[in-house]
Amino acid sequence: MRRFLTALIAGIFAVLLAASAAVADSARFHYANASTTSSGALKVNFKETGLGTTVSTETVTLTVTNASADYQCWNHGGKHPQAGNKETVSTQIVDPNTFPVRNGQVTAAITVGPAGPGDFTCPGGQTLYLMSATYSGISLSGQAGTIAATPDPVSTGPIMIKVSGR
Repeated sequence: MRRFLTALIAGIFAVLLAASAAVADSARFHYANASTTSSGALKVNFKETGLGTTVSTETVTLTVTNASADYQCWNHGGKHPQAGNKETVSTQIVDPNTFPVRNGQVTAAITVGPAGPGDFTCPGGQTLYLMSATYSGISLSGQAGTIAATPDPVSTGPIMIKVSGR
């Protein structure tokens, strides 16, 4: 009888332990790596695990507290006028995205930006170019909480991407 009770208690304990492990998933971000693309956009690669096997989708929100872009007008001779034909645009970005969960995890990337030129346009005979983009205060949030992206800040450096022309 004593062996039977010991085996029964051990069996119940094993079932409870397995059930609590299945229910008590512990979501966490393994990494969030930020970089810029050749177009001046911000790309954040990440991995979130511990989401459980009953979850089919996960919403991950990318937040950038300061996204700025520098725009400048250039004439057709390849020169930029020294006048005020340049503009820096700053904004905050909050971009929620839904991803499929596979085997309790999400490995994906979110790409945003750069901030648009707004109402800034060039006079006739000049073309608008994106010169640089900078992102700071970059973080991801989901079931795992919030993680800051590495590195922060991220900048495109000097680039010239044609935005529009006349």
